[in-house]
Amino acid sequence: MAKVSAFTKNKRRARKAANGAEKRAALKKIIMNRDLPIEERFKAQLKMNELPRDTSRIRVRNRCEVTGRPRGYYRKLKMSRIALRELGSIGKIPGLVKSSW
Repeated sequence: MAKVSAFTKNKRRARKAANGAEKRAALKKIIMNRDLPIEERFKAQLKMNELPRDTSRIRVRNRCEVTGRPRGYYRKLKMSRIALRELGSIGKIPGLVKSSW
């Protein structure tokens, strides 16, 4: 099990990233628009730099919903490989059969 502080920090970052997504997308659109003058694009870049870092989507780490493990993460199932194996072994995941020979 991961530290609770790491798990809650990641949840907080995900919330902040969701709240700041619209503002970041608007600024990003201005920055990438080559038809606008360079001064306007530069001002938009400065505004984006002033935004809190945690509002960036890239700061959110994929973590297992069961254990909080950050590595070996399956996006489709939202869990780590270890949790998947354990739950599959006891039959908690439909359609998954752990092979043994």
